[in-house]
Amino acid sequence: MSVHLTTYSGDINDAIRTAITAKLPDAVVEVGGGGGHWTLVVTSAAFAGQSMLASHRLVMAAIAHLMAGDGAPVHAVDKLTTRTP
Repeated sequence: MSVHLTTYSGDINDAIRTAITAKLPDAVVEVGGGGGHWTLVVTSAAFAGQSMLASHRLVMAAIAHLMAGDGAPVHAVDKLTTRTP
């Protein structure tokens, strides 16, 4: 895995959790990884009745701003798991 430098200052794990829970308030978010590459497990009732693609789009839309630009703190989500409670 390559390392991608970021200009972001602060806790990236917290930024990811905060961004997702802003869009999905009931979400339980587990974040792993580093160096720009992340693994996410998101559990939310909002995923009920949704396809995997639709639930992944919800999560990716929530963190899109953290993936924008050359110095973005999130370069890639290597694994995304979405679950319903």
